[in-house]
Amino acid sequence: MRVAKYYNNKDVRLEEMPVPKIGDGELLVKVVASGICGTDVLEWYRIKKAPLVLGHEIAGEIVEVGKGVDKFRIGDRVFVSHHVPCNACRYCLNDEHTICDMLRSTNFDPGGFSEYLRVPQINVDRGVFLIPDSVSFEDGTFIEPLACVHRAQRVARIRPDDTVMIIGSGISGLLHVALMKASNSGRVIATDIDDFRLKSAKEFGADEVINAKDDVAARLAEANEGRLADVVIICTGAVPAFKQAFQSVDRGGKVFFFASTDPDYDLPIPVYKMWKDGINIAVSYGAAPKDIAASIGMIRSRKIDVNKMITHRLKLEEAGLGFQHVANAKDSIKVIIEPHK
Repeated sequence: MRVAKYYNNKDVRLEEMPVPKIGDGELLVKVVASGICGTDVLEWYRIKKAPLVLGHEIAGEIVEVGKGVDKFRIGDRVFVSHHVPCNACRYCLNDEHTICDMLRSTNFDPGGFSEYLRVPQINVDRGVFLIPDSVSFEDGTFIEPLACVHRAQRVARIRPDDTVMIIGSGISGLLHVALMKASNSGRVIATDIDDFRLKSAKEFGADEVINAKDDVAARLAEANEGRLADVVIICTGAVPAFKQAFQSVDRGGKVFFFASTDPDYDLPIPVYKMWKDGINIAVSYGAAPKDIAASIGMIRSRKIDVNKMITHRLKLEEAGLGFQHVANAKDSIKVIIEPHK
């Protein structure tokens, strides 16, 4: 089978690999569509494991079922979660599934930028979800990223009258905007340095947009009756965004890390301001199974029309071009790869 193997952001090669052989309790899935995630182009995160086949936002069809599998059959349309929690450790029992040791050690084989993938038994047991017939494979690529956003907003505990500022209007920022509007959760102000993305944020429901090159805190106060934001959600790893977040949060507010800096960078934290003004920090990584289920429900009900976020549909041999679109972050929102086109 053909795969798109990642060496670095500018070197993604079309190569051949054997179709994975499945064992008892496993599934073979034909990958119909696979989204390129912003984390796929974080070289500091990916390069240490290169070369490898990336891709975890997948939707596909079961083509082979291993002995002992009785929940699924050939022809089922599925989303497959690449990481799965144990559901039994102290973290899972405290609704912290995404820091479970099992979640951090599981994956499917080889990755979503391939024609087929093998789903290990543990993933079959707790990480395969049927895609409703009314949901296209394209839309199914949004199940995982929307689930991550759903978990983040659960953790953030946004109140109906909150003003929320989203820093970074790439795909994760836009999903935050769209989910907030679909949930009637507060007033949304989005920022970015790119006009295309600011326009997109407005189209997907932002009440106001601010160019991040401006004095963001001042512009925010002008747009919000003199107040800063109750919640600031950081959706970019750009270091200036973290400084802007602390400058833009109101007293009693919350700065929410949905993105991370490079692991070697230590972020200065304004401890005195936090102590004096009652500012909290919260974080969210990944999604729990209940967030995946909620994401499927939202996509099925069309509360969020994710299909409108797709800007590029590419063949497997064009995966390198797709990586460039996502890495350059200019005229793209969601880039999906269709391995069998």
